[in-house]
Amino acid sequence: MPNFLETGRLVLRAFTAADIDHLLALDNDPEVMRFINGGRPTSRESIETRTLPRLLHDYPCWETRGYWAAQERITGTFLGWFEFRPLEEHSPAVVELGYRLNQAAWGRGYATEGSRALVHKGFAELGVERVTANTMAVNTRSRRVMEKSGLSFVRNFTGDWPEAIEGSEHGEVEYELTRTEWEQPR
Repeated sequence: MPNFLETGRLVLRAFTAADIDHLLALDNDPEVMRFINGGRPTSRESIETRTLPRLLHDYPCWETRGYWAAQERITGTFLGWFEFRPLEEHSPAVVELGYRLNQAAWGRGYATEGSRALVHKGFAELGVERVTANTMAVNTRSRRVMEKSGLSFVRNFTGDWPEAIEGSEHGEVEYELTRTEWEQPR
């Protein structure tokens, strides 16, 4: 499968079974997982039976995936992944944007670069009408990436998490960008 998207510094490509060790390392970094599950480790079995199948899922409306492995373009170093998936299997109208990058990639602009490129591709090529993203209210880094990617704050809400983690008492936030907003001259 060819690369889904390339930017100046990134390649977003389809996941394969060969990525299990990359995913295991990513999901076992307590800081990476802090706002996901409170930093608890993830087992290899969970990566193989739950995570990888989700990342390999093809969406009928695009006949392609919704999760992409992110690599440095020049070195090929695995950085993490981006999510850009339709919320409904058969409709590209509303997609969710997400990202999970390893600590070595933090603060270098990769999350914003990949997110902006995905938003552009979604509106320009994939028939997307609305991009949405959410995170814990206290996750200021992720919120800043959403803002720098063109999304605007919509609302605070309280998610239904199976277990409370540090910061979850402050709730979550939703951001969005519509096609109409994206098409406006800046």
